[in-house]
Amino acid sequence: MSDHNAMLNNVIDNVEKVIIGKREAIELALCSFLCAGHVLIEDMPGVGKTSLVSAMAKSFNCSFRRIQFTPDILPSDITGFSMYNQKTGEFDYHQGAIMSQIILADEINRTSPKTQSSLLEVMEENQVTVDGETYNVPQPFIVFATQNPIEYLGTYPLPEAQLDRFFMRISLGYPAAEEESAMLSRFKESNPIRSLQPVADSSGLIEAQELVTKIHVDEKINKYIVAIVRATRQSEDVALGGSPRASLCLYRAAQAWALYSRRDFVIPDDVIKMAVPVMEHRLVLKQEARLKRLTSKDVVDTAVKAVRAPL
Repeated sequence: MSDHNAMLNNVIDNVEKVIIGKREAIELALCSFLCAGHVLIEDMPGVGKTSLVSAMAKSFNCSFRRIQFTPDILPSDITGFSMYNQKTGEFDYHQGAIMSQIILADEINRTSPKTQSSLLEVMEENQVTVDGETYNVPQPFIVFATQNPIEYLGTYPLPEAQLDRFFMRISLGYPAAEEESAMLSRFKESNPIRSLQPVADSSGLIEAQELVTKIHVDEKINKYIVAIVRATRQSEDVALGGSPRASLCLYRAAQAWALYSRRDFVIPDDVIKMAVPVMEHRLVLKQEARLKRLTSKDVVDTAVKAVRAPL
């Protein structure tokens, strides 16, 4: 375990050469890597969303593709398409942009719901189906999607079914004044991501992903996770609470945080740490709750406080 922890810390230190002052966001993104979970990064333009994903891909030496989502992009641009080959008399599959280990779906909410839905199968099953034929994507496979807040013009809200497929939602936020000043100094001559070198590899990441599944979770922790998720469903402010997939994701995220914390077992604090980033984006609030200016984070925090942690 110590070798894997050293690798994880090296990755975080490497990414911090590009992203300054956002260690917690980097740690959460790394935990998603450990769980092979897809990440939704929602934030204002220009705060480093794309740079974070690119730095993570370079740190793990994984193949990386960026898909710029626009209103005119088609599902076949993402999944690929079949074309008739006159020489062989058969249809040949031409890979889409999704055929890479790490995908950056940049500004995903700027494309149509039809194109957004083309990601549903690959995010859930690590495969695409084109003209009845199934093609597996390379492993490890992780989708990082960025989106600007839906209040901005020209955006399409993601459907609930797709939001639920994202393992976690994170936000970077604006840097503090000292961090922004340090960024200017670091970027003085060139973007440091251009000279960023790998500090791990995809095989090491796969080994760490397997190690996460072996982290011990007591039955009391199981029930604690289920109780928190069920509490969101029973909230009077929620129209759609956490799904069973939310319980599974919270379970796995707690294991990943335990591994990152150099433990081979999960404690209640691991669950509490991961509750908001794993569950917040999955909830749909009632209109009355919005009028009361409640947020999904408020609901998750209330659910966590309402459930007694096991001793």
